[in-house]
Amino acid sequence: MRRIITKNAPSPAGHYSQGIEHNGLVYVSGQLSIDPDTGEKRLGSIEEQTTQVLKNISAIVHASGSDTSKILKTTIYIGDISLWGGVNRAYAEFFGEHRPARAVVPVRDLHLGFLVEIEAVAAID
Repeated sequence: MRRIITKNAPSPAGHYSQGIEHNGLVYVSGQLSIDPDTGEKRLGSIEEQTTQVLKNISAIVHASGSDTSKILKTTIYIGDISLWGGVNRAYAEFFGEHRPARAVVPVRDLHLGFLVEIEAVAAID
């Protein structure tokens, strides 16, 4: 087992790792829309938040030695299901033809007022 750490994604704000690699997989902790360079919360539109979250996931996946084309599954937590269209548009633009398995979980509130949080699992060659 190996901890994945990169300065290109937000530093953990609690007792967890950005990602953990084990048996050819990397498990990426739930990411929020935080700019890793400034530590600022990005509370723009749902599309902007989703894109920042996916960039953070991408940085962690790349730090593990993998890439976003090898993301197998995501779990998306969304603070208001009415925002789903915007999440799905940003998600589809980010992944293009690649279509990881995914689950969408509507939740009442996300930490710090964010609208979306995404975790991921990717293969490592």
